Amino acid sequence: MSKAVRVRFAPSPTGPLHIGGVRTALFNYLFAKKNNGVFYLRIEDTDQNRFVPGAEQYIFEALEWLGIAPSETVGKNEKFGPYRQSERKELYKQYADKLINSGWAYYAFDTAEALDFHRKQHEEQGKTFIYNWHNREKLDTSLVLSKEETDNRIAAGEAYVVRFKTPVNETLHLHDIIRGDISFETNLLDDKVLFKSDGMPTYHLANIVDDHLMETSHVIRGEEWLPSMPLHSLLYKAFNWEAPEFAHLPLILKPIGNGKLSKRDGDKLGFPVFPLEWKSEEGVSSGYRENGFFPEAVINFLALLGWNDGTDQELFSLEELVEKFDLNRVHKAGAKFDPDKNKWFNHQYLQKQSDESLAKAYAPLLTEKGITVENGKLVRIVSLIKERANFVSEFWEMSNFFFEAPTSYDEKAAKNWKEDTPRTMQELISVLENISDFTSVNIETVVKDWMTQNEIGMGKVMQPFRLSLVGALKGPHLFDIVELIGKEETIKRLQKAIVSL
Repeated sequence: MSKAVRVRFAPSPTGPLHIGGVRTALFNYLFAKKNNGVFYLRIEDTDQNRFVPGAEQYIFEALEWLGIAPSETVGKNEKFGPYRQSERKELYKQYADKLINSGWAYYAFDTAEALDFHRKQHEEQGKTFIYNWHNREKLDTSLVLSKEETDNRIAAGEAYVVRFKTPVNETLHLHDIIRGDISFETNLLDDKVLFKSDGMPTYHLANIVDDHLMETSHVIRGEEWLPSMPLHSLLYKAFNWEAPEFAHLPLILKPIGNGKLSKRDGDKLGFPVFPLEWKSEEGVSSGYRENGFFPEAVINFLALLGWNDGTDQELFSLEELVEKFDLNRVHKAGAKFDPDKNKWFNHQYLQKQSDESLAKAYAPLLTEKGITVENGKLVRIVSLIKERANFVSEFWEMSNFFFEAPTSYDEKAAKNWKEDTPRTMQELISVLENISDFTSVNIETVVKDWMTQNEIGMGKVMQPFRLSLVGALKGPHLFDIVELIGKEETIKRLQKAIVSL
């Protein structure tokens, strides 16, 4: 790599950050860190009509939560600031003028009505209207007007745009790190609008100028920008600037059916497509954070959407991803989004958490239910249930019987309650009442000794015993439950079951 690595994530603040955008940010972050480079964030807000209040802050908060915050951005190490395009708008006109003066661009005065007329006329003839080399000298442009006429119309305040003058009869041979060599015929390209008379540049001009001025070495972005690659390469040529290297990431595909993953897929199948919750007039869209995902799990599953390190390894820390990441191992084909696999990743990261930190995360859910529990006890409960959980939010369903006696009994399990079960449970109560060392291991030893001495089968005791305490045949080791709810509560629940069942 000849020059220092500087890569960027350049979102538009038009709403919440889609998970596809997060993956783009992640791959830029990993590439920068791997190559001792800089990952910076630029806000591309030139389209003020689509600006959504709160969206910019959302982007910063999402990347911060995920642990991939940029080194430079708005209000942070602004080496090439400002980092908001709307605050840089004064400088774009000079670059539009440069292109006009060098013959790489021209003024176009066509009204929206005129362009609409041409489109309809072409449609009637079964053709598609493309504004480019074959008609630009027949339309209302500075290519057919004298300089004086052009200047007078601009001075009179007439609306115009600056369009790029795409070269004719050329084949562009370009290289993409992920896709290899690609060719484009210039005659098939349209003359894109670069600048408008309201003083605002379009994405194409602002993007190229900023990438150059901010010394971007590599442009790593989504596949949807691949059609813009020829124009962007030509713009670098027009300015006589060295172009960055390009890498276009594969699409993230729907879990079911074809096409790109959308918010609608998430709504339909019940999974988030945004990192954080987003509130708007249309309602609330859930986020991975609010759904109980660990940021490390989100990073891990996103990294494997379109990339792998060539091994069967699936669990990577952020540090390992940085160490192993290579753009040459990013696939060309789209990557199918798998919500169930994402839960699997979260399960793996939940198991890695300490029981103390999980108890701390669980405690507020109990507080909401008016339940206070001593921390040591809660840590123990968490240690017993976490193995089967994907999310902390599932803990209540798996452990409610530790805090509340069952109010009903599973019908299927209640079939284990036979005619002689009440008498057996009453005898069990007598056994429990006489145990002074009320610890799991000791309770188990005493109860099993009693069963052996009286030749009582396991099924006759253990299933009704569990049903009495839990209300169903579920939960961790039975004698751990008995120890944690205590002697008094255990006996109380057995007595209630004798009466109820």
